[in-house]
This record gives sequence, C-alpha cells and structure tokens, in this order.
Amino acid sequence: MHIAEGVLSPAVLGTGAVLAVAGTALGLRKLEYDRLIGVGILSAAFFVGSLIHVPIGLASAHLVLNGLVGVLLGWAAFPSILVALLLQALLFQFGGITVLGVNTFTMGFSGVLAWYAYRGIRRVFPGTTGLRVAAFCGGMLGVALAAVLTALALAFTDEGFQTAAGLLLAAHAPIMLVEGVITMFTVSFIARVRPEMLRMAQPDASRSRNQ
Repeated sequence: MHIAEGVLSPAVLGTGAVLAVAGTALGLRKLEYDRLIGVGILSAAFFVGSLIHVPIGLASAHLVLNGLVGVLLGWAAFPSILVALLLQALLFQFGGITVLGVNTFTMGFSGVLAWYAYRGIRRVFPGTTGLRVAAFCGGMLGVALAAVLTALALAFTDEGFQTAAGLLLAAHAPIMLVEGVITMFTVSFIARVRPEMLRMAQPDASRSRNQ
C-alpha cells in the first residue's frame, strides 16, 4: 500500500509530512523507555510484513500489520512505522523519501485509530471473547483505514486517480480479514505469555500512567 514517488501533488505531500511529524512527535512523547525493545520488534515485524505477499486473483498484496502495531503501541506506532518505512524506501525502494510523510501518516494514524477501537471494545467486553473480537477489529480496521487514507491522498491529488483509489480499497478487502485473524491470534497469544505487553492496550492505561 505504498504510494510511489512522483504520484502525489506537492500540497498532499506537504500536508502528509506535517501530519507525520506531529504524529511522530506525539508518539515519542508518549513512548516509555522500557518499551523501546518492543517498539523495535514491532517495527521489524512491520518491515518484514511487506515481504509476505498474499495472492489476490491475478495479482497479490502484502501484509501491512499496522493494525497490530497500533493495538500494541498506541501513539508509539508512529515512530515505529516511520523507521520501518524509511528502511523499506532505502533498501527496497518501496514508496520513497518524498512520500515518506504521507505513507507514515496513512499507516501510523490508521494504527492509532485501530488502538482506540480496540480499547473501546475492550472497555465494553472485558473478557477473553472481547479481547479476541477487539483484536480482530483492530487488525482489520488498521488496513481498512490505511486503504481509505491512501485512496483519499490519491483522490485529492487528481480526479483521474479516483478509479485507482476505488480499486485499491477493493483489492485490500481480503487483506483486512487476514490481518484481523493474524492480530487476533497474536494478541491472544501475548495475553497468555506476556500480558505486560498489552499494558498500553488496556482501556485504563492512560489514566493509570498519569496517576
């Protein structure tokens, strides 16, 4: 779901860069020192996810995992995703430097929204079933919202990209379900073996940290 160099208008590129900087600054401000290792691991998972391609008819799409990163990290998903996207751009020419801000915002902000959705569902359904449902919705929403934001970036650049934006959303529908399942099983496993990793995903995490 990377937007390539030379596609977006300067206005969209500038807006994306400003929003990415703001999101990254907020993410770094909220990032706790003892979570740096976890942020690095999830950044690596996001990086590797782009190398795993899933067949979709005659084409294919790669995993994104921004929903999983968002559910586990909250606002810290921004710096985690920024580092991964920068390495992808430098090593594999996925996306590019000029579109790094837009790509970071579309992936990072959708991950943050997935985090809020996860916490909201967990607040209403605190049990094991609620955890699985919340994780599935978080993983699915991460991809869905990233696709919507990417489609909007294309649509605001040129009306001729509106058809491509629609195709982008349709192509990632199966990926949304796959990532929902991956996030559900991953979060369920972490809840059993390393529940402290879900501290930021708890509905009362922000309140308890500020006390």
